[in-house]
Amino acid sequence: MSNDSHTLRSDGATAAVLAHGAELCSLKNGQGCELLWQAGPQWRRHAPLLFPIVGKLKNDELRHRGKTYRMTQHGFARDHRFEWIEREPDRCTLVLTDSAVTRERYPFAFRLVVTYALQHADLDVTLEITNTGEEILPASIGAHPAFNWPLLSGLDKQAYALTFSNEEPAPVRRLKDGLLRSAPEPTPVHGRTLALSERLFDDDAVILDSVASASLRYAADRGPSIEMSWEGFPELGVWSKPDGAPFVCIEPWHGTASPSDFDGEFADKPGLLHLAPGEKRILRYRVRVG
Repeated sequence: MSNDSHTLRSDGATAAVLAHGAELCSLKNGQGCELLWQAGPQWRRHAPLLFPIVGKLKNDELRHRGKTYRMTQHGFARDHRFEWIEREPDRCTLVLTDSAVTRERYPFAFRLVVTYALQHADLDVTLEITNTGEEILPASIGAHPAFNWPLLSGLDKQAYALTFSNEEPAPVRRLKDGLLRSAPEPTPVHGRTLALSERLFDDDAVILDSVASASLRYAADRGPSIEMSWEGFPELGVWSKPDGAPFVCIEPWHGTASPSDFDGEFADKPGLLHLAPGEKRILRYRVRVG
């Protein structure tokens, strides 16, 4: 058994997880079709975990009690090795805790536990954040899985759409230089359907910052499909690189990039979790492969 990765198996799917970043690196359906982006040259990641921020801070600066810390896009969890807690044929659990290295960038104590569990065609992912310190823990967390686009080789990318469980009439947010633009924009979702095209991502991610749905389906009219649901995440990002990259990311988030006009203390940044000392927060998402 490799200490660097772990493979989960069920009668309907297989998945693989890396110790580095606690990152999902493979997800195949029952027919053995790889559905997860395999970290090709357009983007060298599969499904990074975003913590303790989602998106960017202005000037990559985190300010806390008169000090400034360098915090780059999406935080540091994706670049740290997690420790294995549990490794079973159909599940695994990993943990990251604060250290002298993390406190140079993020002056807070925390324990982040990630569990992957595979049952039939469902991959359940649980994220558990605990404040192990003596002051309020301000943080964001998000998932960033990239799925192959198209899922079926040779199928036109524009054959695919996201179909939400509810109608999504609310305006969306877009980014400029990695920060939230000041004004919302009309949603590209028509009823419950977001048609996918490369031009959709000319202005970076589509951010549903008041998403009404708790699930969606990513599919064309034939071939493999993905159903995704989430609990505890109030925002959803949809992203691909605007240069024809063959993947699309479906990203449940708690928190977003900083507003372009926000320049205050990190703890005052909109959209953060605020955990009291000893408090724990659990967030979940599920990927069903078809």
